[in-house]
Amino acid sequence: MRFRIKAVADGADPVEAEFEASTEAEARELASARGLTVLAVRAMRQSGRQGRFPLLLFNQELLALLTAGIPLAEAIDALTEKESRPAVRGVLDDIRKALREGRTLSSALERAPNAFPDLYVAMIRAAERTSDLVPAVSRFIAYRQQLDVLKGKLVSAAIYPVLLVGVGSLVVLFLLGYVVPNFSHIYEDVGGDLPFMSKLLMEWGHFVQNNALVMGIGFLCAVAAVAYLLRQPATSAAMGRAMWRSPFIGERLRVFQLARFYRTLGMLLSGGIPVVTALTMVSGLLSPALRGGLDTAIARVREGAGFASTLAAQGLATPVALRMLQVGERAGNLGEMLTRAAEFHEDDTARQVEWLTRLFGPLLMLFIGVAIGGIVVLMYLPIFQLAESVG
Repeated sequence: MRFRIKAVADGADPVEAEFEASTEAEARELASARGLTVLAVRAMRQSGRQGRFPLLLFNQELLALLTAGIPLAEAIDALTEKESRPAVRGVLDDIRKALREGRTLSSALERAPNAFPDLYVAMIRAAERTSDLVPAVSRFIAYRQQLDVLKGKLVSAAIYPVLLVGVGSLVVLFLLGYVVPNFSHIYEDVGGDLPFMSKLLMEWGHFVQNNALVMGIGFLCAVAAVAYLLRQPATSAAMGRAMWRSPFIGERLRVFQLARFYRTLGMLLSGGIPVVTALTMVSGLLSPALRGGLDTAIARVREGAGFASTLAAQGLATPVALRMLQVGERAGNLGEMLTRAAEFHEDDTARQVEWLTRLFGPLLMLFIGVAIGGIVVLMYLPIFQLAESVG
C-alpha cells in the first residue's frame, strides 16, 4: 500500500513523498530513515494508469540530449516545449522553473513525487555529487528496460492459458445453453428412456437455457465481488501469506523478489549511494516475510559486519548470489555483482515460467477437449443405443 507523507528535512521547505509500506507506522519509519520529519501521512488509492508520467521515455530523451552536448537546463527546455500532454508538460515546466531558480535537478524532481520515485531521485542526487549524470541516467534506463522485459515475459506466459480457459468456457456454455436443449427435442419426440448421464446433461442444458440471464448477472456480480476483494489490503495480505506458505510458489516468490531487490540495490550502489542508505531505500520492495530480515541486516551492516555474509544469514542471499556478492565485496564492484545476480535469477524465473506454460497449456487443452468431447458423446449416446437395439 502506498502512503503520501508531508515532511520537512533539515529546516527546508515542506516536501511530499510517497512510500510503499504495509502500515502507516512503517511508512513513518521509512520517512525517518531518509532524514525526514513527518508532518502528515495519508493512505493513497491506486488510480490506474491515466496521467502517469512516462519516466522511461523522459530518461531516454534526456540522455539523447545530454549525450549530444546540450546543457541540462536547455535539455529540459526542449523536452518541455515539445510535450503536448498537459499533465506531463506541467511536470516538466515545474522542473524548468526550479532549475532557473538555481535548484539542483534532484531537488526539482523531489517536488513531483508522483512522477519521480524516491529511488530515482536518490540516484540523481548521488550523480550530482560525482558529476556523472549521463552514466546515472544510462544505468536507470537499463534498469527499467530489464524490469519491463521480465514483466513482458511473465505477462506473455499468462496470456495463453487465460485465452484457453476463456475460449473453452465459452464453447462449453454454448453447447449447454443452445446445442443441448435443441438436441433434446429429438429424444422428446422419439420417447424412450435415456441413459442417466445423458438425462442429467439434458436437464443441465435446460437449466442453463432457462436461467441464462440470471446466471449471466450472477457471473458478473461474482467477478465484481472478486475484483473488489482483491483491491482490499486485508485480502491481498491474506493471499500473499497463503502463497508464501506454499512450498513451491513461496520459494519462487522469494527468488523473484530477491532478484528485483538485487537489481535495484545494484543500480543504487553503482550510482554511488552508500550501502546502508541504499538498503534502507529498497526495503519497500520486499514483502513483510523478508523485510524483517532486511532490517536486521541493515543494523548488522551499520555495525561493520560483512555485506554478503549478513544477507545470507538473514535469508536474503541465494547460494548463487552469495558467491557473486563475496567476489564483488572483495573486488570492490558490489553493484555490478548484484546486477549480475539479478540477471541470473531473472533468467531462471523466465525459464521456469516458460516451462510451466508449455506444460500447463497442453493440460488445459486436454481438460477442455475431454469436457467438450464428453458433452458430445453424452448427446449422441442414446442414438448409439437406439441404433444398437434396432440392429
